[in-house]
Amino acid sequence: MDPSRADDPAAMEAGAVSPTDFSPKLSTPRQRKVDGENRSFKQRWETDYLFVKTKNKPQCLVCFQILAVCKEYNVKRHYVSQHEFQYSKYTGDLRLAVINDLKSKLSSQAPLPMPTTNTEKAAIKASFLICEEIVKRKKAFSDGAFIKECAIKMARAFGSEEMAKCFESVSLSHQTVARRISVMDQYVTQKVHEAVKNCTYFSVAIDENTDITGTNQLIVCIRTVDEDFNISEELLHLMPLQGATKDEDIYEEVKIALAEHGGFDRCISIIIDGAKSTIMKNSGLAGLLKRDGVGCLMLHCIVHEEGLVGTLLKMSDIMEVVIKITNMIREKKCGVTRRRFKALLEELEAASCDLPQNRNVRWLNEANYLCKFFRLRKEIYLFLTEIKSDPFLEDRLCDMDFLCSLAFLTDITQTLNSLNKSLKEKDQNISQLYQHISAFRTKLMLRKLNLLQNELTSFECCNELFNEVKESGTILEFNRFIPKIEALIENFNRRYQEFNELNSSLRLFNNPLSADINNADVHYQLELCELQADLYLASRTEVGVPFFRLLDKERFPNLRDLGLKIASMFGSTYICEKSFSDLNHIKSKYRNNISNRTLLQALRLSTTNLKVDIDELLSQPSQ
Repeated sequence: MDPSRADDPAAMEAGAVSPTDFSPKLSTPRQRKVDGENRSFKQRWETDYLFVKTKNKPQCLVCFQILAVCKEYNVKRHYVSQHEFQYSKYTGDLRLAVINDLKSKLSSQAPLPMPTTNTEKAAIKASFLICEEIVKRKKAFSDGAFIKECAIKMARAFGSEEMAKCFESVSLSHQTVARRISVMDQYVTQKVHEAVKNCTYFSVAIDENTDITGTNQLIVCIRTVDEDFNISEELLHLMPLQGATKDEDIYEEVKIALAEHGGFDRCISIIIDGAKSTIMKNSGLAGLLKRDGVGCLMLHCIVHEEGLVGTLLKMSDIMEVVIKITNMIREKKCGVTRRRFKALLEELEAASCDLPQNRNVRWLNEANYLCKFFRLRKEIYLFLTEIKSDPFLEDRLCDMDFLCSLAFLTDITQTLNSLNKSLKEKDQNISQLYQHISAFRTKLMLRKLNLLQNELTSFECCNELFNEVKESGTILEFNRFIPKIEALIENFNRRYQEFNELNSSLRLFNNPLSADINNADVHYQLELCELQADLYLASRTEVGVPFFRLLDKERFPNLRDLGLKIASMFGSTYICEKSFSDLNHIKSKYRNNISNRTLLQALRLSTTNLKVDIDELLSQPSQ
């Protein structure tokens, strides 16, 4: 519902409800007609915001970005957030001189003549293809010239001077690579905007992190679904945030990202990584959404939350010992200790050839680290006694309380790591992720019962240690770790309670053929009767989106609408995590002066699932 009509009784009587109301009473989403809003370019924007009119759309003179909507709010926001700090000092005649200089630079970007020969076309196409590979692999733009030199030398090595001349005609200078990437970015951006414009529903994933220069970067990703259940996940927005980041700052940037797509009208859910307070109903980002009448679901990131529960184990003292031993083996005596340790392992025929490099990693990433350490604990102890380095560390590795804690910590982090891998599978929707969470809750309850009974089959390391000392008559009791299991259970139940309100809808989405019609929402009952009586549909084995794609729009409008809403929802901000990983490769310590505009272009092209049609680009006169 439009925030401006949130308190309008007439709107309520007309049945305008939040898109996250999973009841089929939801009317067809309104799509804003920006063409009818009498928006036109204002000449003062040139001096106020450094924008000019290009093909009836505002274009920035500084970064050449073209905004999709001719709206002063968007123009001003772009200038304030991107360029004001650099250009606000220019006023009066000096500002006019700067504007004229910027306009001359824009003119230098004028379209080039169309290629006239097949060789010229092939050279330009080759240039685009190489530039696409450069940006996909997150390489520096200057690598283009290096690739060209190598290609020419290879051609001549094969004795083909003609091919060498062809390679020489391919333009791959730093400037050309930047220009090609800009063109491909415009192509992908247009396709993303078209997908959002034509979608039925969408959801947004938001994440914030710090780049190599210490700048807070906000990433906004979007997941769309159209009426034919075609799903797309793409980067929508990247914005540096100045100073301390507040919920208001994040909210404003999300509003900007969605402004030219009709705002939150068709938004089903927002997934965000951040503090629990962020999604409290009356505060944080959720409170700001509620204030403006936005009714979409607000969900905390379920991938990152798994990392948070690791801190509940309160076993950092165990990890500190492991890290100290590992660092000593790796670093003491300039690597001599490490080499001797490897030789000792070979002599003892131990599995594995080395300890992993210690890093500042999340708990979940320490699972394999701990597993390898536990597996080598005897060999490590023998080595420590040989070099007589630290009696305390030696004592730790023969102390049964420490070994029990190490075994339990290893097993539980392995369990969490297994869940994390399930949650991070590509292209999952919220239904699949909710299944993983529900199964994990049940497994935690089972593991608690196992510990009560001292049944250690599902605790591999604990069981190994138990059987090892059992021969000497010692019986280890692992039930002292039950409070830690209970803490995990309580944490999962509390942190994922927002997903519980989706439980009935997700169950119906996963298996409508077996749904209890009497207990189903009244709006779905008649359609479920017809669905379950349909012999063709009853014989189908598809589940989830593939099944709902089979449903006829006329016969099952409400069930299809439910399917579209569920299909549009993110289950995690993993796509944002992937984007930040790519961002750190692109904006590395060797390229930390890259501009925000170029960073966004490179990041969009490195993460997109869309295929750039080079032939279509070649048909445009600007190439």
